Amino acid sequence: MASSEPSIRIVLLFGGQSAEHEISRISAAHVLRAIDRSRYQVDPIAISTTGQWLRSDSTVEALASADRIGSSSELPDRLESDGTSVDPLEALAATSTNQNVVVLPILHGPRGEDGTVQGLLEVANVAYVGCGVLGSALNMDKAMSKVVASAAGLPVAKWITLRDNEISDSIAQRVQSELGWPVFVKPANMGSSVGISRATDAASLDQAIALATQFDEYIVVEEAIAGRELEVGVIGYGNPTASVVGEIVPTHDFYDFEDKYLEGAATMVIPAAIPDEVAQQMRALALDAYTALRCDGLARVDFFYDAEGRGLVFNEINTMPGFTPYSMFPSLWAAAGLTYEALIDELIRLAIERNEHRRSHLRQR
Repeated sequence: MASSEPSIRIVLLFGGQSAEHEISRISAAHVLRAIDRSRYQVDPIAISTTGQWLRSDSTVEALASADRIGSSSELPDRLESDGTSVDPLEALAATSTNQNVVVLPILHGPRGEDGTVQGLLEVANVAYVGCGVLGSALNMDKAMSKVVASAAGLPVAKWITLRDNEISDSIAQRVQSELGWPVFVKPANMGSSVGISRATDAASLDQAIALATQFDEYIVVEEAIAGRELEVGVIGYGNPTASVVGEIVPTHDFYDFEDKYLEGAATMVIPAAIPDEVAQQMRALALDAYTALRCDGLARVDFFYDAEGRGLVFNEINTMPGFTPYSMFPSLWAAAGLTYEALIDELIRLAIERNEHRRSHLRQR
């Protein structure tokens, strides 16, 4: 291998077959701008909304000069417009002897963040950033993650899990009896607040269920927690570390898709203005959740904080949070002293460490 060729090849996967396709493209564009191409050979691979894997030579060439990259979304747009179809296993293969391949799956939502792509990467026997198959699938499914979190002793909100064929006229009565109004209705397998709505009575519950079941056959109906929305970043493999605590201050009734990505009016407060003992407790709970729900590499752990009553309530774990330099997860680590570029480097290092450790276990007797 030529000395000038980087020893680590980064396969950057983005796009994907979910309602969060566009969000993934924006995150990927920022990663492509920031990643150190003197250290890594970078190959961006787009996954189209129909599942096709696409590679663009013009995009790879554009990476050599930052001033040839336009707006944050232009690069992924160009890749998908002039990309050529590639076989996934060929795209994941090393291009030279002794080259480490690390996949950076900047994919959000189903068929990307839910263990499906992670399963393919395990079969391909390549290192990849983020949680494994079980951790990815478990945390993508809001219903099952609550089951595990509750069993692990984490404080969780009351909830009801429903499959679309279980929905009947008696659901409103059950919700009122078991949870009370208002409630939040969510697709079990979706992120970025897609398909989530707030219901205050039987009529709005019907509308919320109709919306949520457009995105998944399983839905979660959850009691509304009157509290602040706090988040903490966690990174690590085997010995994870928690960041400072941040707070989201939404402008809507809750931190919905429009507030996150379209209007951009929600405010991030880092560090959150909470007592030190609450921040310490939340960081400890985040590490407990990270371990119990089988996370590796990175995760953003979200809580509600009811200062006048229930205290901290675990909400969910996002195993591939938004990854622009201005998103909450990188911003939390920037506040802790880890720059965006250094964060990418650390996640790549952790991916290699995890892969080497897993390979050390026997595959046969």
